[in-house]
Amino acid sequence: MSISQIKNLNRRLENLSKEASSELDKLCGNELWKSIGFEAFDGLADAGLRASANYYYGQFQTARELQDIFS
Repeated sequence: MSISQIKNLNRRLENLSKEASSELDKLCGNELWKSIGFEAFDGLADAGLRASANYYYGQFQTARELQDIFS
């Protein structure tokens, strides 16, 4: 991969990470999930909200792991 491709990939991964983080903040109503992880979603009463939170947490974690590899 060229340097410009890696920079573009890192930028896109950062955008995905920010989007997922923002959505998780909305779904959970706070930033507690950042310190305790997916266990924070167990307290959500609505199964649909839990599913969305788990989806965005997976997106967030995947983006972060890929950023670590390419950084």
